[in-house]
Amino acid sequence: MKKIGIHIAIMLVISLALILVFFYNFLPSYTNHGETITVPDLRGLAHSELEDYLLDRDLRYEIESDSGYNSEYAALTVLKQFPTAGSKVKSNRKIFINLNKTNPRKVRMPDLVDGSVKSAHMVLESYGLDVGAIEYIPDLAQNAVLDQKYGGKSIEPGDSIYQGSKVDLVVGDGLGNQMLEVPRLVGMDFDEARFTVQSSGLSLGSILGVEPSDTARVGTVVRQIPVDGRSIRIGEDVDLWVVGYDEETQKVNYGASSGN
Repeated sequence: MKKIGIHIAIMLVISLALILVFFYNFLPSYTNHGETITVPDLRGLAHSELEDYLLDRDLRYEIESDSGYNSEYAALTVLKQFPTAGSKVKSNRKIFINLNKTNPRKVRMPDLVDGSVKSAHMVLESYGLDVGAIEYIPDLAQNAVLDQKYGGKSIEPGDSIYQGSKVDLVVGDGLGNQMLEVPRLVGMDFDEARFTVQSSGLSLGSILGVEPSDTARVGTVVRQIPVDGRSIRIGEDVDLWVVGYDEETQKVNYGASSGN
């Protein structure tokens, strides 16, 4: 009975050793455990060169049916790939390829007007189109698309346009073209001047402190740029110089004493 127990124990030890050898030696070598290949950048590579190029690197490829078009690339060259360049993969991994079409297909021009520039970028990309020149013009709608152009002319939503084309955008600068006359702020108390600027459709720019003196009380505006009477566009800044203004705390120090 004792001998049977010893034999069973020996068999268990041998079995455990074989399992450990299988998992830590044979299996990793069989699956190339820990060995990876860096995916090369295939963009611009011709279709005819793909197979040999990837075989040399122990990789395979598959062409996806949803190909795109980009005028900057030659026909039937790689536009996109997955996994992307620089990714670490196992040998014999399949790389999915998107080729540049021989001829661009036509798509319907989307409606970008009244949307943001950021939104226009995303919409155009989803249609296979590119953003061309961006022209900013005076308008209160900041960064809003006011017009969409192709070939120098406005293009209506729904018009046919070749995939890969560049669409120019006309965008509002947020200032508008309405001109205002700068009010006289010199001599006003700072709070009164600030209210006057903001209620006039202008913006408060830099506020600079001036040392107190006998000629002007603390909190008084003693200088402004632009000067009063000048015409500027709505939304533009007006800079003020204020007696006793503390630029660190951004408050008027009404406890400041006047000089002699």
